Amino acid sequence: EVQLVESGGGLVQPGGSLRLSCAASGFTFGSVGMSWVRQAPGKGPELVSQIDSGSTSTYYADSVKGRFRVSRDNAKNTLYLQMNSLKPEDTAMYYCTKLGDRPTSEGTQVTVSS
Repeated sequence: EVQLVESGGGLVQPGGSLRLSCAASGFTFGSVGMSWVRQAPGKGPELVSQIDSGSTSTYYADSVKGRFRVSRDNAKNTLYLQMNSLKPEDTAMYYCTKLGDRPTSEGTQVTVSS
């Protein structure tokens, strides 16, 4: 059974940083591209970032480019999202997914507010 467990969210002031983690199990993590997707209240899901299985290719939404950095540790079956210079518009529930999948995990809440 595929399990994805996100952590690392919280309340942070504008300009602050957070590092999200996603612990994966139930599939061959090192062979699969992964994504971070977020959904703000009243809005549809937004693809934030993607990374291929070997960390050779990444994608970032324009809204986070230059501020967020995706990475992965295949030995630890873990996906990361380093988020810097956070803005109030980054407030959302953040989910990790296998590439192309819809979020099915619980996610982790990120709230950026002063």
